[in-house]
Amino acid sequence: MTSRTDQLTQIVDRFSGQPILVVGDLILDQFVWGRVKRISPEAPVPVVEVTRETVHLGGAANVAANLAALGAQPILVGLLGRDEAGRQLIEELENQGIATDSVVQDENRMTTIKTRILAHQQQVCRTDRESTVPLDGALRERFAKLCASCFEQVKGVILSDYSKGVLHAPLVQDLVKECRQQEKFVAVDPKLDDFSAYHGASVITPNMDEAGRASGAEIVDEPSLVQAGQHLLATAGLDYLLVTRGEEGMTLFESDSFSHIPTVAREVFDVTGAGDTVVASLTLAVAAGASVRQAAILANHAAGIVIGKLGTAAVTPEEILASLGDEG
Repeated sequence: MTSRTDQLTQIVDRFSGQPILVVGDLILDQFVWGRVKRISPEAPVPVVEVTRETVHLGGAANVAANLAALGAQPILVGLLGRDEAGRQLIEELENQGIATDSVVQDENRMTTIKTRILAHQQQVCRTDRESTVPLDGALRERFAKLCASCFEQVKGVILSDYSKGVLHAPLVQDLVKECRQQEKFVAVDPKLDDFSAYHGASVITPNMDEAGRASGAEIVDEPSLVQAGQHLLATAGLDYLLVTRGEEGMTLFESDSFSHIPTVAREVFDVTGAGDTVVASLTLAVAAGASVRQAAILANHAAGIVIGKLGTAAVTPEEILASLGDEG
């Protein structure tokens, strides 16, 4: 009989070339690196002497980057400003082999930039430049048509919501309805506190804080987690709910049952972008023939790897296979 590890290995081996549609908020993650030698005479804050700057893909762009690193073929639909940050983001996508044909640039909108200032590997502060205004009628229609043109060729759909205006409720409901009609697996990485906006999705992947806010009750222990998870599963009309729990791993809810998946992380260095890795690896695994539970186990391995890296990062199939080998 084939072992669980062998089954999971075979799924990973089928990652290559799987087409996955990613729709959502595109973010440019900027990192300003430096060192601190003194405190400002103007205020009790450190003075960071900048030594270098780097940029990385964030939001839905990081989901696409995770898919590409795993060998999949991401199709990305998102919105950028026609500005320098948008140019940098397009360039970074192309550098990673991610097609930008369906990325819309709007001269009336700014590209979202999250700037993290770090000194001696520690984050000092973060600044955000963004617009959160929902898409207007014309842009929403354009997005709906772009997505519709991609549905036939993809094996799964990811809605990556960072509350920057792209995935407002009417568009989400249109996309989920279309996925259901075409029998496409649709996963949502949520940001809204009201999960009814994602009603009918195949799976939603909130963290503990997001699940608690959406359920209206603080999650403090296993009973409160189970109560919140079962409530959200039912009220949002989901097939599955996967709650990510940091160092505690994940909990998968389905119909009347739930199961805990313990973490495989050896060291938690930076959780930035871990949710992107989870939703990308989960959806890709389902597209490659995994059950949702098998996909959740693989996503747990991927998350355990990525939180050991600094900043928004991606995981490779080889890293997942090595992690599976270490487990058994």
